[in-house]
Amino acid sequence: MAEGLNKVLVTGGTGYIGTRLVTELVQRGHTVHVLRRPTSNTEGLEHERIHLFPGDLMDGESLRKAGEGCTQVYHLAAYAKNWAKDSKAFYQNNVEGLCHLWEMAKALAVERVVFTSSIVTCGPTEPGVVGDEERHCPMPRCYTDYQASKTIGEQRSCEYAGQGLPLIVVNPTRVYGPGKMSEGNSVTRMIDLYDRGKFPFLLNQGLNVGNYAFVEDVVRGLVLAMEKGKIGERYILGGENVSLKTLFNLIDEWSGKNHLRWSIPPKVALFYSRLELKKAEWLGLYPLVTPGWAETFLQDWVYSSGKAERELGYKITPLKEGIRVTLEWLRQLRKRAA
Repeated sequence: MAEGLNKVLVTGGTGYIGTRLVTELVQRGHTVHVLRRPTSNTEGLEHERIHLFPGDLMDGESLRKAGEGCTQVYHLAAYAKNWAKDSKAFYQNNVEGLCHLWEMAKALAVERVVFTSSIVTCGPTEPGVVGDEERHCPMPRCYTDYQASKTIGEQRSCEYAGQGLPLIVVNPTRVYGPGKMSEGNSVTRMIDLYDRGKFPFLLNQGLNVGNYAFVEDVVRGLVLAMEKGKIGERYILGGENVSLKTLFNLIDEWSGKNHLRWSIPPKVALFYSRLELKKAEWLGLYPLVTPGWAETFLQDWVYSSGKAERELGYKITPLKEGIRVTLEWLRQLRKRAA
């Protein structure tokens, strides 16, 4: 279908990545339907071709209204919290809500669907191993309710794809860069805190490796997946594999400052995370970290985006350049807030 003639539904369009995706789609000439909760922050979504539909994934009628007339669906909405008072919230949103969306897409005969999953569904990597799309995390190895629910959700999505849903799955890694400073933008928030001298912590001496993807790359990757992705396939949308120590070194280099750092041994981090969880359970105070997330960041997550580069034309912004852009944006943000 010719570009500019599509009506597109975006769930999670008020979030960190979603807002930037909606903007990109509008710039390409599309009309975008955004499913939003009444409490969602809709800043950045003011355009005549952006139509906001109140509702959520658990409300089938609101899903149908939002999807009416749309030929494409980008599904980004997820319950991506560090913790929930009721852990069922993860399953309800990331599995049940997801299935409601797929039923709507089938009923409305949507032409193509791109589902934004997560690298956590692939699982951590062993020393010396570079993971790819062939890896799937077995449920017993899930560290958090979020990881477990996303893994089940992706499995259910594959079942729908097997039943004829025209589905493409993408698995972003740790996304960073300019955008809404929400919980979904946790890497940028960490960069900001470290640059301001408020996050001097190196878990396990900062040795564990993660894959860091620049937000603009991921947004373009989503569009490329819609345009060129093969039905039933999954694509990792990532960037460079570096340790936390290397990431902090790059921030030091661009900021011109040598920040104070404290190495936190794994046992200390896990003990602290258990105290935070107890505080949350007893007092209802949101935890800074939970044991499952501490375990997650004590693993290596080394992945390649080679398949997306070959089949979609996905391109990676060098981490050094992405950090520079992010730091410049953060400093402009602070000046405006001063």
